[in-house]
Amino acid sequence: MNRIVLLLAVLTLVFGGATIGLSQRPWAPRNDVVQPIPFSHRVHAGVNKIPCQYCHAYAGRSSEPGIPAVARCVGCHGNGIAGGGIAPVTRAWTDDTPAAFEIQWNRVYTLPDFVRFTHRPHIHAGIECQTCHGPVQTMDRVVPVHEINMGFCVNCHTEKKATLDCVGCHH
Repeated sequence: MNRIVLLLAVLTLVFGGATIGLSQRPWAPRNDVVQPIPFSHRVHAGVNKIPCQYCHAYAGRSSEPGIPAVARCVGCHGNGIAGGGIAPVTRAWTDDTPAAFEIQWNRVYTLPDFVRFTHRPHIHAGIECQTCHGPVQTMDRVVPVHEINMGFCVNCHTEKKATLDCVGCHH
């Protein structure tokens, strides 16, 4: 009887380990993400020193950082400040139909569904975006620098003496 239980335990561990090792992790960092237009963070955040939250305006007050709408680009490019390049958009503010010209950006970083991460407390704690996202101001195309996983977050929280309470991220 004990041999059967031991055999089942070993088989379960081997099968579980193989499943984890061979399974796809959709939240793993991907270096192959291609965006629909060749947007350069190096030019915008590096050369022109545009703060991250100018374009990712919701990061400080929402669970998502927000992907800028074309209207945000038009703020600079549409009025000649940055040399033009995007025609001004005129659309009634009451028009709530989806804009056909909005850019469908592809995610570079994804977290598992069981993680409830928000940028807001990190921004309010003065954590620089580059701490997790790397030196985006030097990147023409954003690629992951760190694998954002529990170990990465726990190390940072330990270093900064932030909460290690499970419900902080898993609620």
